[in-house]
Amino acid sequence: MGLADGSRSITGFDEPLLGALTRTRLAARVAPGHGYAVQRLRRLIPVLTFFSLGACGVDAASTSPSDLPPEVPKTPESTPTEDRPEDRPEQEPETIAVAHERELRAAWIHYVWNGVWPSRSGMTQAEAKAELVGLFDGLAAARMNAVFLQVRTEGDALYPSALAPWARFLTGTMGQDPGWDPLAFAIDEAHARGIELHAWLNPYRALSQTSLTPPASHVTKRMPEVTVPWGTQIWLDPAAPEVRTDLQNVIAELLDRYDVDGIHFDDYFYPYPNGNLTFDDDKRFNAYVGQGGTLVRTAWRRQNVNTLVREVSEHVAQKRADARFGISPFGIYKPGVPEGIQGLDAYNVIACDPVTWIDEGWVDYLVPQLYWPTTREKQAFGKLVTWWASLARDGRSVFVGHDITKIGQDEWPLEEIELQMHLSRAERTAGKGLRGNVFFTARPLAHDQLGLRTSLTTTYWQTPATTPPLASALAARASGALQDPSAPRVVQRGAELTVTPGDDTRARAFAIYDRSGASPALAELVPARASGGTDVTLGTGHWAISVVDRHGLESRAVVVVVP
Repeated sequence: MGLADGSRSITGFDEPLLGALTRTRLAARVAPGHGYAVQRLRRLIPVLTFFSLGACGVDAASTSPSDLPPEVPKTPESTPTEDRPEDRPEQEPETIAVAHERELRAAWIHYVWNGVWPSRSGMTQAEAKAELVGLFDGLAAARMNAVFLQVRTEGDALYPSALAPWARFLTGTMGQDPGWDPLAFAIDEAHARGIELHAWLNPYRALSQTSLTPPASHVTKRMPEVTVPWGTQIWLDPAAPEVRTDLQNVIAELLDRYDVDGIHFDDYFYPYPNGNLTFDDDKRFNAYVGQGGTLVRTAWRRQNVNTLVREVSEHVAQKRADARFGISPFGIYKPGVPEGIQGLDAYNVIACDPVTWIDEGWVDYLVPQLYWPTTREKQAFGKLVTWWASLARDGRSVFVGHDITKIGQDEWPLEEIELQMHLSRAERTAGKGLRGNVFFTARPLAHDQLGLRTSLTTTYWQTPATTPPLASALAARASGALQDPSAPRVVQRGAELTVTPGDDTRARAFAIYDRSGASPALAELVPARASGGTDVTLGTGHWAISVVDRHGLESRAVVVVVP
């Protein structure tokens, strides 16, 4: 967890945690505080200056007290004072325009069935924290900038909630308090490493096992009339308005109480096909038809899901303008789209309508789950990547979802993931809307399984990056309703600096650029404190420091020279 004294000195790629660039002379140091590392604000100590008689023009060695003229009260104007720096007019710092290549580098962390974290139920608090810290350390070493942490998987919560019981995958028993707040801890640890944390929710799955007996606070107990049995599971009926209202209340609780960076849905809408099982929503569909509804059932179901997506989008924007909302749909939209693709008809079977979501501006991004190897002709990865990339527009992004859980197995050598990365980034180079990659799951990357992390950082993630700006922020800036953040305030003491946002900006990070080359090059991202200043130590050279806000917008950079 950093150096022995709790500080962070970034001097080369071979450092154990974050590892900065060998090409730069940057050294960023963060003093200890809460969590992993919290930057400290340096205090300015006033200096008292004493003046001797000699300083007043009197020779104290040759003059006796009786020889001195009568003391004349001095006016403030006649009192000699030192020209202190704080008394001098503040000069406007030199600033320059800067920018760097933006992309999302993210991974999913799921707790259902103890998938990634916590990896088993019944862990002690210390064990669970240590496991998560290890994951975050590995992701930070990979220069990743976001995680999608599952916080609701079956009507439960990974945090103390007034609306849902504790997840059973913590203690082994649903509703049992583990004695600490895993979400608050995870947010602190992620942000301390410059990693965004997005709250990942399953909107409709209520129970993954019908044999469970949930506590009274569970949605199946509070609203049994909106539940639908589905084999060995229980689902919430997307047609019920109460389901949408309850979910919005859950999201409001998250955004009000926690500094999450966004809300994320996966691909669980109407259930995936399972043998001869049917989703029994006859009662509500017949009521719809009886009231004059003309849509066929498949279209009516899409309308139900689309209503939820639209309302959640509006709700998130109202609660927190700098929070993202995105969805990870199944990787095939429809069979034959694009030509030659075969597989599940997600549009008609599970009511998944990502084209409408992004066309209407209801989501900030899509993460299609392209979980097939490039060797599969009927689910050709290259074709699918190209088609999904074509959906991005108006600042709304498409990120590629990769399955790395099978790495090392038959069709999944390390080279397969490398090829998928190559194909996805080729689309970005061609000017398409692909702006990043998301990996299911975090564990192989964090643990550098088969050298995956090493490969990606060596080939593609050689430099740090912040996530793309929010589409809504870009639109607001274009209309004049939102401005780029002001340049940061920089107090320099040789190689040591204290950096603070230039206004009331909710800062994500300070971007440090190396100006030794032909153009400024991003050298490091230093996470910004929630309040106060952030201490940074630079090596000898020419630098520039900007601030990136929570919308993803970046300021001009203050020029800094360290002799």
